[in-house]
Amino acid sequence: MAGFPGGTAVSLVTVYDWPTADGQAGGSPHLHTASTEGYVVTAGTGAVETLSSDGYLRHDLERGTVLWFTPGTVHRLINGSGDLEVAVVMQNAGIPEAGDAVFTFPEEVLDDPDAYTAAATAPAAPDLSDDERGKAARARRDLAVEGYLKLRERVEAEGAAAMRPLWDRAARLVSGRTETWRKLWEAGPKAQADTTGEHLTALAAADSSHLCDAHVSDGGGSARKWGMCGRLETWDLRP
Repeated sequence: MAGFPGGTAVSLVTVYDWPTADGQAGGSPHLHTASTEGYVVTAGTGAVETLSSDGYLRHDLERGTVLWFTPGTVHRLINGSGDLEVAVVMQNAGIPEAGDAVFTFPEEVLDDPDAYTAAATAPAAPDLSDDERGKAARARRDLAVEGYLKLRERVEAEGAAAMRPLWDRAARLVSGRTETWRKLWEAGPKAQADTTGEHLTALAAADSSHLCDAHVSDGGGSARKWGMCGRLETWDLRP
């Protein structure tokens, strides 16, 4: 069984303390189209605002808080104390990195695939200094907040039905990526689930063969990036 347990990914996020248009500091609102995301708060206090079929909700965060949200849930991390840190457990390792996330940019950006790609990938442009990448990440965050605040206002006025246009736009944006995602899923989460089934069949027959292949894996060193919600510390835990 290769890869991190369950075919998941793990990262540490030090949430941005940059203020936004509504006076709250934090990250870029976005949703995932195919993956569930979990938070384990390790330090600081704050909140996460969500827009989903449940409408608009605000969830307080403090050390020890654990919550998770399914695909389609727009989430926005708010850094209340200035030192909010979150361990993120992400389903389907590799798929989020391959474009599973969709930012809540204004509608005119979401409707233009080229403009969307340019805005979403700006911090990763080649030949940028680290400081320039930070500025690009902040500009991307501000654009996502601009669209998010308008969307939140509509959801509060109209209910969850106001989310459907964003969900439709998100599906259109990622529709061409699914064959790549399917291969990642088959090699990761699905392969691990199938292997567990094989282990259970063997154990039912008192067959210990798979236990003879026991070993320990090391994720190696971490890398720091300008992420969607904060400074991101990641490990390459895939096979």
